[in-house]
Order: sequence, then structure tokens, then C-alpha cells
Amino acid sequence: MLTLVWSLLILSFSYLAAIDIRWLWGVSVMIFFQYVTDHYDGKVGKYRNTGLLRWGYYMDHLLDYVFLCSVIIGYAFILPEKSRYQLLFLMAVFAAFAVSAFLAFSATNRLIISYLKLGPTEFRLALIVINTLLILFGTRYMVSGLKYVNAGAVAGLCFVVYQTQRNIWQLDMHEKEREKTGSGCCKNLRGDQRAVRIYQQFADDRNQLV
Repeated sequence: MLTLVWSLLILSFSYLAAIDIRWLWGVSVMIFFQYVTDHYDGKVGKYRNTGLLRWGYYMDHLLDYVFLCSVIIGYAFILPEKSRYQLLFLMAVFAAFAVSAFLAFSATNRLIISYLKLGPTEFRLALIVINTLLILFGTRYMVSGLKYVNAGAVAGLCFVVYQTQRNIWQLDMHEKEREKTGSGCCKNLRGDQRAVRIYQQFADDRNQLV
């Protein structure tokens, strides 16, 4: 829940950074604090045996979205008005990554939030680097670079969606083959081996739930 505090402070420091760019140091500190509390909340719950898995899952990812919005809205305070459509598009693309991850989780019972070894930790680190560059060199480079960031984000999103739908399609095909043959592991299919492993994990998780 401390993410709410960090997000409000990010908005406050970003608003002040529109007057004095050095306030972005405060934004970077809040990003680091958000990483610390987000990283250790589950560990504290497990250590104390007080963790709430369903509530924790829901609130954790909901507040991650709040954090993302606070960062991007904060940049809207700093960058020229002409950049706001680019920032709005960027928020939509990053939200699409989250939507894809959660839809895939509902279909496969496996939550994947890192792609190509890039995940929330690397995202926060990138934000701190960006803030440092803004403080040192000003906003003009970020204004011109936003379109390239958006293009790269869209390309990454297309890759993730393609891989995800491919794996889920394989799961469905393996399930249909299992129902037809009565086999437990789709061994006669020559499908994607990674999809086979995902199917096996999915089947194991489903059996445990049942």
C-alpha cells in the first residue's frame, strides 16, 4: 500500500521539476523506495505467515499500474505540451503489456511479467537512468526520442502477443489431442516443445486446484 504514497510523491516532485528539473532526484528516490517495498512485501508476509495470496496478487498488480500512471503523468508535467499525445500512447502500450500478461495468466495459470530478461526491475532502473539524463542534459533529447521509444515498445508488444497467442494456441491443440487420444501428455504431437512444457505445467496446476 506504500505504493500510493510513493506515487503521490512522484506526482508532487514531478510537478516541482517543471520549475526546477533537479526535483527529479526526488522522483528517482521514490522509484527506488517503490522497488524496495514491492520486492519485500511478499517476503514479509511469508516470513510472518500473514500473506494474503489472492488479495496480495490483486492489489500488488493494481498498484503497479497506479505507479506506472504516476510516472508517465509526472513526465507530462515536465515535457512540452506537444509531447503529451506521445506519453498517452506510451501509457496505452505499457498498459497493454499488463493486460496481455493477466489474460495469459487466466488462460494458462502461469504469470509471466518479464520478457527477454526485461521486467519491472529493469523498467525502474531505466526510469532512474532517464531521470538522471533529464537532469544533466535537459528535456530536448527525450522529446525527440519519445517516438523511437514508442516504436520500440510497440514492436516489443507485438512480439509478446505473438509468442503468447502461439503458446496458448498450442495448449488448446494439445488439450484437444489429449481428449481425442486419451493420452496424458500429447506425446504424439510434433508441436512446439516449449508449449508442451507449458501444457504439462498447466495440467499439473489444474489437477492441484481440482
